[in-house]
Amino acid sequence: MTLEKISKQLKDQNSNLPPVESWDPPYCGEMDLLIKTDGSWFYHGSVINRLALVKLFASVLKKEQQDYFLVTPVEKIKIQVANQPFVITNWQWLENCLPATMQITTNLGDTIIVNQQHPIEIDQDGNLSILVRRNLAASIHRNVFYQWVELAHEVNNEKCQQLVITSAGINFIIGEY
Repeated sequence: MTLEKISKQLKDQNSNLPPVESWDPPYCGEMDLLIKTDGSWFYHGSVINRLALVKLFASVLKKEQQDYFLVTPVEKIKIQVANQPFVITNWQWLENCLPATMQITTNLGDTIIVNQQHPIEIDQDGNLSILVRRNLAASIHRNVFYQWVELAHEVNNEKCQQLVITSAGINFIIGEY
């Protein structure tokens, strides 16, 4: 299977999401809902264990500037996100795909190909993230990060050494020292 076919399948899978980016409902206040750094969702201090419910909430999650909201066509409610709303928990190389291409999976089961549309980025604090959908990103689970460090190659930059992973023919920096 070609990279284009795989990308199309994954894009079709994500196209079933509600079009929250086109919704601009009135602001209705805040909800005591928190997405913690480990990707767990808490309502009034209690963890939401039902994955189906978390996926439903995540499907209507929207980011505006630095704030996160759950939106419907008629209301917008602000929630808190400790770091990123998703966490990359698994990855694999796609078989029979040249150039070598990495597929990642979030804690909610979203699958994404690491490429130009879904780049690995380092923020100003040195934390890695990947754009998952819309303008929503995922942090990288520590186990995944350590696995990437083992397979990364070093690149000499004028200012520093960089650890780089290549996916879909693109180099992504995962660390600098």
